[in-house]
Amino acid sequence: MAFNNKVAVVTGAASGIGRAVAQAMAQRGVRAVGLVDMNESIDQIAAELNQAAGRDFAVPFCGDSTDEAFRASVFERLSAEHGPVSLCVPAAGITRDDLAIRVDKNTGKARIYPVEQFRLVVEVNLIAPVYWALDMIARIAEHRAAAGLKRWSPDEGIQGSVVFIGSISSQGNRGQVSYASTKAGLEGAAATITKEAMFHGVRCSVIHPGFTDTPMVRSMGGDYLAKNILPYTQLGRLIQPSEIADAICFMLANAAVSGELWVDAGWHAPA
Repeated sequence: MAFNNKVAVVTGAASGIGRAVAQAMAQRGVRAVGLVDMNESIDQIAAELNQAAGRDFAVPFCGDSTDEAFRASVFERLSAEHGPVSLCVPAAGITRDDLAIRVDKNTGKARIYPVEQFRLVVEVNLIAPVYWALDMIARIAEHRAAAGLKRWSPDEGIQGSVVFIGSISSQGNRGQVSYASTKAGLEGAAATITKEAMFHGVRCSVIHPGFTDTPMVRSMGGDYLAKNILPYTQLGRLIQPSEIADAICFMLANAAVSGELWVDAGWHAPA
């Protein structure tokens, strides 16, 4: 599936992997990319990306990726102004890291990970990405139905592609009971969606990045990264967002690629 003249939507696009994906898409000739983020800097980010590309391809949308009405408005505006969306990378995500059980040294009482935090992470990291993908697929399905098309045929060419942002934490990671659960959940969602969505000619897969040089990872602190992360990474450094973006574009474009791709730089947790 070539990027030329295609329309895409990327959430979490103000920084890190999301921004890098938008930039990589521009380099591959995409017509327009909807940049979705809660950060009000998204307008400035779009201007910077457009200037770097030498053309206006980035369309900023400031809002909550979990909001259904906002999501619909993004698709409707992009479709009306640039054409139907056929590439989706819902990259917005959060962490609320803490031990699942923590015992107070003074009282001896156990504190369980707050359920409201778990629900928030699930809403942002699992439910929202799935519904951004489903919204795009539904619109492609409606467009095909209006044209009298039913089951997709390979001679039509791929109609759309989705890549979810998983994580090496999906295998389990100390202190990340909510985050790891959502990333593992995306594996099941993608495996199910792709079985259904191919009826309409849409592919769905998951990429599992390792520790990437993003604000989320940097917030762990330089000392923590130097002691607990980098020594267990074959590359001896953080992965660059552009490296993850390149892998995502490969997954979006190559119709022979299915399932999951691990872009972890050879990181393995210490025993």
